[in-house]
Amino acid sequence: MTPATTRSDPPTPVKTLRSDGIEARNRLLDAALALFAEKGYAKTSTREIALAAQINIASISYYFGDKAGLYKAVFTDPRSNPSVSPDQIDDANRPLEWALGNLMRSFVEPLKQGHLVQQCMKLHLREMLEPTGVWQEEVDCSIKPAHQALVVALCRHLGLAAPDDDIHRLALSIAGLGVMLQVCTDVTASVRPGLIASHAALDVYCERLVGYAMALTDAEAVRRALPIRPAAAKKATATPSKRPPILAPSPARRSRHKTTPT
Repeated sequence: MTPATTRSDPPTPVKTLRSDGIEARNRLLDAALALFAEKGYAKTSTREIALAAQINIASISYYFGDKAGLYKAVFTDPRSNPSVSPDQIDDANRPLEWALGNLMRSFVEPLKQGHLVQQCMKLHLREMLEPTGVWQEEVDCSIKPAHQALVVALCRHLGLAAPDDDIHRLALSIAGLGVMLQVCTDVTASVRPGLIASHAALDVYCERLVGYAMALTDAEAVRRALPIRPAAAKKATATPSKRPPILAPSPARRSRHKTTPT
């Protein structure tokens, strides 16, 4: 007689972290972002990053070369800090709304990543306080070209042959709309959390920012269309002279000057 065998349930598979290229790289980026933002570049070790990411420390050299390469990759990670190329802003065959839409999406889309963008902002602030040169490189290689492209697009829209200070001022003010949204997400979440609570809400916010940017551009067009006040009108409205007025002598003073008849 064959002994009865007891059936046992198959063992529960142990869930392990994937270690394929994309996920391993992203885990290193996420862990490095959190640590660099919290402790700064100098006080963060590659060993800490690898431990937090649960990745072999040799992977840092494989994917990024060294600690400096990892820091630069974190700083320019398109998930939390996407850049907008000049050709996405300056296109003679596209209207200004198209350029502004691309610009504003570069500010709004990272907010859909949740805490990553908060850590990215913290990293930027720390970089400004403890500069490594990466921020200046981003200004020179990404921000300035995008700004110049926006200046060209604004000149084309307004029919100007060349930019002046007011056009540069307008371009910086337009970009400031998106920067303000990123920097003050905690304030927005406190004042009106529904404005940024979902992807759909952020899409609406992006549309509004484009509308506000167009309104700023229209206001600049109106300002430039106003007649220039002539020099005579400026002189007439100048600040009055501060020389004290000449007052008539008082009765007492007049009496002192009278001559007494002899």
